[in-house]
Amino acid sequence: MLALKKKREKEKKEAEEEAKREAAAAAASPAEAPSEGGQVSLFGIGGQKKSKKDEGEKTKKSPGEIRIQKDIGELDGGKVAQIDFPNPNDLTAFVVSINPDSGYWKGATYHFTFGIPPHYPHSPPKVECQTKIYHPNIDLEGKVCLNILREDWRPVLDINSVIYGLIYLFYEPNPDDPLNHEAAELFRKDIGQFERLVTRTLRGGRLDGVEFERLV
Repeated sequence: MLALKKKREKEKKEAEEEAKREAAAAAASPAEAPSEGGQVSLFGIGGQKKSKKDEGEKTKKSPGEIRIQKDIGELDGGKVAQIDFPNPNDLTAFVVSINPDSGYWKGATYHFTFGIPPHYPHSPPKVECQTKIYHPNIDLEGKVCLNILREDWRPVLDINSVIYGLIYLFYEPNPDDPLNHEAAELFRKDIGQFERLVTRTLRGGRLDGVEFERLV
């Protein structure tokens, strides 16, 4: 009986010591199991927060992108200009189609590509005419002479300002600041002949070895 009693006391003591060791080990290690409601431990929450922060930094838009979105939301070419985005996910490249309702180029549609540079609005958009045109301020390679696309550009201007400027070139061409010098010279000296040549190019065919697409 005495031996059995001593054996049970020894087992009890060993069990108590084992329980103490387990308790100490549990206290020394951080909780890793999810708590009630599926939330992870403190370390897991910290990891999640960091991940969300990193994700936010990746998706954060630059001031230029925010400005472009604002400009796009305010685009208004009326009935004369139409804006199309070949890639709806890319706001930095789009096409503006202008259909003058009066003037020498009335009835035809002219397509201009717009490229928004990384430093916009501190740098102006890059604009080219994709439709061949006989015009004092647009050369046969599609370059456009518009003052706000060059030295007169200011960050307060926007894409609408450029579109309105392009429309104005069809109503009031400026022979004093030309790209097509031959057209500008003819515009100044013989407006009747200039108009006849514009009409001729709009109907398609060749002028001075240059092929023009039929637009009317």
